[in-house]
Amino acid sequence: MQIKIFVLMAFLGMSIFFIALAAALPPGIMFDILKILLLAIGLMFDVIAFASRFYTYLLIPAVKQRSRNIVLSDEEPYNISPSADSIMHKEGSEFVATVYVAIPLYRSATEMSDEEKMDFTKQVSRLVGVSKDTVRFTSELYVMNKDAYIQTLKDTINSLENEAVELTNKKDKAKELDRTKGKLAMWHNMLDNIEKAQSLELITYAAISAKGTKEFEAVSIAQQRAREMMAGVGSVFGVTPSVVIGQELLKFIEPEYLIPFSTVSEQLSKNIQQVM
Repeated sequence: MQIKIFVLMAFLGMSIFFIALAAALPPGIMFDILKILLLAIGLMFDVIAFASRFYTYLLIPAVKQRSRNIVLSDEEPYNISPSADSIMHKEGSEFVATVYVAIPLYRSATEMSDEEKMDFTKQVSRLVGVSKDTVRFTSELYVMNKDAYIQTLKDTINSLENEAVELTNKKDKAKELDRTKGKLAMWHNMLDNIEKAQSLELITYAAISAKGTKEFEAVSIAQQRAREMMAGVGSVFGVTPSVVIGQELLKFIEPEYLIPFSTVSEQLSKNIQQVM
């Protein structure tokens, strides 16, 4: 039975129940008021029944809703392993360790000839069969966090400006002053250019997971599988993969590392200023 028909019949049934209940009441002033109330409830269910033919998509969630709390995930939170080379989380009584391996691929299909594209496709096919264990290969494009580099540029500019002020007071340092002003112009241009638009970075990586009854056991198995996979990737592509460690692991699991908050807020601020 279709859900729309089922909902219609259910509300009509409720309407018939209240109408029958009103009809069964004995005569009397008090019972007449109750009859009117029951008939009004029955009429309300009739209206809902016929409205459900067009608004089932709104009624079903309302009927099924039991609370205002929606659980998106009941999994245990992750953490970085003590060796800082794996992401850990728990599934039941077992630990799951995931190792991320960065694969430095610098070739682009837009720069390849048809023959080179075919060779690259064959390499990717060989890559899939490198490991007997399940491996997830991904290419990810994310916004670079340029805050640290921008701060370095600003510090350099401040240092050169102080140096220029000191040289201005010395008449015999005209050549050095010109050189310093030239450096200042260069760093200012670099800062202006880097702040004009977001910079994107493409990273290709493989994720290998392993389970264990103990945390160190899961990490050890995942690392062993990663080393085997890295050897295969190196022979296929002729590159040197590396295990991602430390805070760099967060690039693959934290939205703030995919799109840095400070970079986005800075871009939004610039757009607002331009509109104003």
